[in-house]
Amino acid sequence: MVDLVALSFLPVLRWRLILERLRAGEPPSHILDSECRRCPRHDVPPPTPAALMANAEKAMVRGARAQLIPIPWDDPQTPAPFHHIVDPPPVLWLRGGLDWNGLPAVAIVGSRAGTPYALMVADRLAADLAARGVVVVSGLARGVDAAAHQGALAAGGQTVAVLGCGADRVYPAEHKQLASAIAAQGAVVSEFAPGTPPTPRFFPRRNRIISALARAVVVVEAGEKSGSLITARCALEQNRDVLAVPGNVLTGRNRGGHALIRDGARLVESVDDVLEQLGLERRTADPAGTASPDAVLTSLACAEPLELDQISAQTGLPVPGLLARLLDLELQGVVRRTEGGQFVRV
Repeated sequence: MVDLVALSFLPVLRWRLILERLRAGEPPSHILDSECRRCPRHDVPPPTPAALMANAEKAMVRGARAQLIPIPWDDPQTPAPFHHIVDPPPVLWLRGGLDWNGLPAVAIVGSRAGTPYALMVADRLAADLAARGVVVVSGLARGVDAAAHQGALAAGGQTVAVLGCGADRVYPAEHKQLASAIAAQGAVVSEFAPGTPPTPRFFPRRNRIISALARAVVVVEAGEKSGSLITARCALEQNRDVLAVPGNVLTGRNRGGHALIRDGARLVESVDDVLEQLGLERRTADPAGTASPDAVLTSLACAEPLELDQISAQTGLPVPGLLARLLDLELQGVVRRTEGGQFVRV
């Protein structure tokens, strides 16, 4: 494992060739020696196998302290779709206990400066997907990413955050609590060794990991030069489905998303569009079973917001169906979701 971690300290542009050699059965130690000789001599100090191995050992110690799990590129724990991309990292670092092999996953991405409409759509779409047992993947960024994670968590579902830094660090810093909640209910993953700081060039690269972990990518809001379009392009290269949510044509905030729709991306108006694209069963008309909405409203008669589990205990409704009912009531304007993911009657 240590020698694979050492390979991850080599320039990321070499990872594709490194993985080709690993797949051909070449020992990691041989690859490390030859790749160090191939690195540009203007590097100061030039990398040596011994120095990279020392860095790898430090990363392993740091990862253990942060309760990170290093997963080698060929490990069965790695999600099946991940094995089909051409340049997976030598090691994927994971914080959390999610085993998402066999579970459908959908990536939801969009603008960091998302409009209130975009944030509401991302939250609602993620919650609906999570209620159907779909894992929601995103990048923990501000705006649409955070809204998608929060929607999945509020639904009691599973979500995965892919970072552009080490999995023991959180960027942006204000999402530290959100990252902890994701790790407790899903997973925080990174291809970069523990301790790696957030670097601008890493974020476009991590987008291919977001798309690789999902069966489809939904772009909620994206400008003409949005990083979300990089994720969409990666998805197409990896033979994933690309879908997009339409937006306000007057503001120009979603021109990138509209361009995707013009180029053939499926238009998304509700979770049913995503489920149909994936070949999954569409949501039933009465997801909450035989209980009436009055039972939910009665449980919210008090003025204080209630957690989803509290409402479930009072009504006897299962969480997935209850969430769908609450969202319907929210659209009717009689229930409101608070910032903490609780619900209150308006």
